Amino acid sequence: MKSFKFLALSVMIGAVLAFTTACGQSNGGNGASGQEQEQSGEENKQLEGNVAIDGSSTVYPIMEAIGEEYMATQPGVKVAVGLSGTGGGFEKFTKGETDFSNASRPIKDEEKKAAEEGGIDVQEFQLAYDGLSVVINKENDWVDHLTVEELQKMWVNSGEKVKWSDIREGWPEEEVKLYSPGHDSGTFDYFDEVILDGEEMNESAVLSEDDNVLVNGVTGDKNAIGYFGYAYYAANKDKLKVVPIDGGNGPVEPNNDTVMSGEYAPLSRPLFTYVNTAAVKDKEQVYDYAKFMLENAGALAEEVGYVSLKQEEYDEQLKTLEELKK
Repeated sequence: MKSFKFLALSVMIGAVLAFTTACGQSNGGNGASGQEQEQSGEENKQLEGNVAIDGSSTVYPIMEAIGEEYMATQPGVKVAVGLSGTGGGFEKFTKGETDFSNASRPIKDEEKKAAEEGGIDVQEFQLAYDGLSVVINKENDWVDHLTVEELQKMWVNSGEKVKWSDIREGWPEEEVKLYSPGHDSGTFDYFDEVILDGEEMNESAVLSEDDNVLVNGVTGDKNAIGYFGYAYYAANKDKLKVVPIDGGNGPVEPNNDTVMSGEYAPLSRPLFTYVNTAAVKDKEQVYDYAKFMLENAGALAEEVGYVSLKQEEYDEQLKTLEELKK
């Protein structure tokens, strides 16, 4: 009975709306203009096709959230988001296999050159900020903070296994178990640049492109330490401890304020996606997705645990997107 009443009510409302619309159209000054109707139609236009995205596992949670929200508004478009790492994503992108390439570091010169040789013009968009988080096991009760120099001593390859007591006097004489993103990860590249300073990583480290593997590794061993994007720490803070880092001005813990201000140094960084400009021009769904992405990246980045840009930064990038579409 409830369903029938609902149906009857819907029919009645539909009839009223139809009558009102008809009246509006017959009264030239009172109804929506042809231009307004056309704009409304454009906004509600249903698209079809595919949007192919790959790259950084750090950026993945943002793009996954954006993709899910977008497909709810455009069910005819299939958004596929992969996470083969920043370097792996650029390999696919420069071969023309994807429309967007997510990156937790800026594109390298050799990657730009590969794109050019493949006839691909690249546009960079910044999505959010991240505080690369150093994490330890919940049962670790001796580490209160680490300096950059201590991180270097721990992670740079010395040819020998490192014990906690080697890092600071009074700490346990137990081997440090290291967990790191893999070589295809932009997070690895960033850590290599600001912590390893180009030196080889400790060969005992367990490397994985999947940040969930790193989370499980650290949670499963009292002597473990690892690092990855802030969102993965935020999603697992009930079973991990984040380590404040002393970059020279005292220990600082990553959070929205310290990441955006750069106070969490040197492990604060921007997160990017790169788009094939030809895809923006030639595939309506790619342009529409890019527009939706920039309009919603701030809120969704915060939702998954990262730090949004200022609104004016997204607005400027939307202007850039419109220029690409011309």
